[in-house]
Amino acid sequence: MTTPVLEKLSDIATEAHTLVQQNHLDINPVVGISRSMRASGFAADAMTIDCLKTKRRIILILQDNLPEVIRYQFAFKNKDPSDHFEVINFSQLTVEKLYDWIVSYFTEKIN
Repeated sequence: MTTPVLEKLSDIATEAHTLVQQNHLDINPVVGISRSMRASGFAADAMTIDCLKTKRRIILILQDNLPEVIRYQFAFKNKDPSDHFEVINFSQLTVEKLYDWIVSYFTEKIN
């Protein structure tokens, strides 16, 4: 069963993904929903947004007991995420903000 918060996040991600594909042909983000945390007994869902070209990943965690916040991390597809996640109020995660995160993180040069 999908939660209303996950549905809303999915809608935001879909719109941001569409804008990225329209405006940045060099970025082809792959968005996925993982219910493995829930299957392991945690009342949470995860969304990953991956860039296959740069091997970068944005992780968004939705916890049932904290529906007003999203935990997130800029990570790498081929590395385990760190234990530290940033927190943003769900109301602050707009299509524009997610779009900006995707574009800036996936096009950022690696030094």
